[in-house]
Amino acid sequence: MDYNLAALKVFCSQLNNAKATTTQQSQAAFTLSGILFQRVWLQGILVSTPTTDSSGRFLLDDGTGVIEIQLLSDFLTLSWVKGMYVMVVGLYFVQKGSLPLVKVKKDNLSL
Repeated sequence: MDYNLAALKVFCSQLNNAKATTTQQSQAAFTLSGILFQRVWLQGILVSTPTTDSSGRFLLDDGTGVIEIQLLSDFLTLSWVKGMYVMVVGLYFVQKGSLPLVKVKKDNLSL
């Protein structure tokens, strides 16, 4: 991950226009309106709770769309409730045939 690239504050609907590309270091990245990014910053309401398996995935609705969120840390031990408002920053991925995914690390989550 290239930490020289900012975490882009977006709405889910804007991510529909993101185009896959690579950074100068040949890392996977995306562009949106000419801005190069790998990480996104989203805020919204949980519309599902984390899965019971170890993947820690749940759905976030920001009012413009729904995105899949994956927790990669100790945050799975917290009490997650549908309707909870959260802010997440994480690495953005496009999953073929599924919702886009944001992988969130411990230091990038706000309840």
